[in-house]
Amino acid sequence: MRINTLVLSIAMAVVSAGTVHAADIITGAGSSFAAPIFSKWADAYSEETGSTVNYQSIGSGAGIKQITQKTVDFGASDKPLSQAELDAKGLIQFPTVMGGVVAVVNLKGVAAGQLKLTGDLIAKIYMGTIKKWNDPALVALNPSLKGIDANITVVRRADSSGTTFLFTNYLSKVSADWKTKVGSDTTVAWPEGVAGKGNAGVASYVQRINGSIGYVEYAYAKQSKLAFTQLQNRDGMFVMPDDTTFQAAAANANWASAPSFGEILTYQPGKTSWPITGTVFVLMQKKAPKPAHSKEVFNFFEWSFKNGAKDARTLDYVPMPANVIKLIQTSWKGTVVNPTGKSVW
Repeated sequence: MRINTLVLSIAMAVVSAGTVHAADIITGAGSSFAAPIFSKWADAYSEETGSTVNYQSIGSGAGIKQITQKTVDFGASDKPLSQAELDAKGLIQFPTVMGGVVAVVNLKGVAAGQLKLTGDLIAKIYMGTIKKWNDPALVALNPSLKGIDANITVVRRADSSGTTFLFTNYLSKVSADWKTKVGSDTTVAWPEGVAGKGNAGVASYVQRINGSIGYVEYAYAKQSKLAFTQLQNRDGMFVMPDDTTFQAAAANANWASAPSFGEILTYQPGKTSWPITGTVFVLMQKKAPKPAHSKEVFNFFEWSFKNGAKDARTLDYVPMPANVIKLIQTSWKGTVVNPTGKSVW
């Protein structure tokens, strides 16, 4: 199944007044980070309900724009919005699943997990300070790079991206130069690089360009058979990306105290924590333009929380803990309302 544009299944074949009809389509757009797991969940949900949703994997920034403009039933973003932003746009948000962003490379003879990188080295590569793979700073960690006299081609996102937010947020925490000169957001003024659209676009460029380095959600690295790297975490340990290291980072999240669930999981403590871990947030309008559609969005994610943990783990995401799911579902009550002010959930 293609990742960059997905048709997901959701829609109830109920025909009573105020409900979603079989011919209706529930629409969502945003995070490409979320696309693999949303696709998996939707396929399973479709088998059980026989219905349909259209989700476009267009990047977090575009997803935020579309839900703000009320052109979709839900948006998805890897960057949480602040309470002030949510209030200004008339939105609510809640987390759905957690996963990891990985650095990937295309170097002849270098397999997945063989290369070691630190956040400071990645920052210097993306700022253009380190331009060759046999740079002494890289060779010091990876002696095998000594014989690779190849230029580094930086690959980054062209679109407004939550994956970019997680990546640059991490770099801002590990590199004072990056924080001062580039910063952290869904889009930044990149000093270097060729640009790909979506996680799939970045993965495609890295596949084609020898000597390239990029960053993608882990499922894209696995699907595209890209060589991901080890990363040094906050405790100074070099770790491999997988569901256990993502889970270790997620274990420190304090969802109950985070305003509107806006927890950021990059550079968490712990010897086994993956340093670029993030969360997919769903965004919805507080005043539902189509109340039945909003209710069905809640139905879909309720089903996914209940039945989708196994699929999430298969794709190396981390499901939300049961106590957090309870908090999320409690938060739904009364926050999205129909034109008369009645809660849709």
